[in-house]
Amino acid sequence: MTPIRLAVEPLELPLRHTFTIARSSERVSRTAIVRLRWNGLEGLGESAPIPRYGESVDSVAAGLTALDLGDDPYAFERLLAGLTPAQMCGLDIALHDLIGKDLDRPLWRLLGLDPARTPQTSFTIGIASIGETLAKVREVGTHPVIKVKLGKGAEVETIEAIRSVYAGTIRIDANEGWTPERAVNVLAELAKHDIEFCEQPIPAGSPEKLRWIRERSSIPIVTDEDSKDASDLPALFGCVDGINVKLVKCGGIRGALAMIHTARAMKLKIMLGCMVESQILTTAAAHLSPLVDWADLDGPFLTAHDPFAGITYADGKIVLPDGAGLGVRETSAASLS
Repeated sequence: MTPIRLAVEPLELPLRHTFTIARSSERVSRTAIVRLRWNGLEGLGESAPIPRYGESVDSVAAGLTALDLGDDPYAFERLLAGLTPAQMCGLDIALHDLIGKDLDRPLWRLLGLDPARTPQTSFTIGIASIGETLAKVREVGTHPVIKVKLGKGAEVETIEAIRSVYAGTIRIDANEGWTPERAVNVLAELAKHDIEFCEQPIPAGSPEKLRWIRERSSIPIVTDEDSKDASDLPALFGCVDGINVKLVKCGGIRGALAMIHTARAMKLKIMLGCMVESQILTTAAAHLSPLVDWADLDGPFLTAHDPFAGITYADGKIVLPDGAGLGVRETSAASLS
């Protein structure tokens, strides 16, 4: 066999709108593209490292380029050992893409999944003035599900305004922006607007406070920052209704499968989420979507230009590509930072 060659490239993704959540804003998203070359094939991976967890595009690149990968892309345990979650994510996805191409099968087929069972994805609306928010909602048009970022005040007024122009499913995400008491009060006021669930209402690290909120709210509670990987889930037993799985937090496809199976054993509902990222990372997550209840895989909606093509959507429902591996194609040269 030939040795596996690895390259990491930083990618800049300009956004359609400034994307604001309770703790930050961004106009350009930066991710790391991983390329593996072996036996005449190229596997594509991506990581969108999260600064709050001490990771960056530079740390992903430094960790991965220092590796000696050998010549066997099927040796996952050895190749992924000792990596940080963001590093592991980029390499794990590239390995799955490479193996799918070696076997000439799409990833969903290698995992034994039914591509007809994909869910609809939500379309995320970042925090903005009520006027700007309504303009974004009107841009969404007939998309059947939106997720509205909250947590910086005017929550009730924002949802009331959205409900006046939008009849589809609404999810909300406070990104740790509330206290438990404020969460209970806001959720009580929003209940009449038929909210599907509330994601991460309070700062991570207090499962019993999440339980306290859940016991006082008719709106289901879902974690994000409190559910990084499978080892986080036992502490959430009885405290929440569901979890958000993000590949960059749990280390890629293998980490996500561990989370999904653990959550199912705990009778939790599952959402697959994403960062603001290219089609590589979003499509990788989408291959797992037949296993989950909800999807928030809207990265391709938020970027102004994506040099890759992968999943598509039919009235919000995820349509998986049938090409080998991830089925992602490079459509134009990546914008290197």
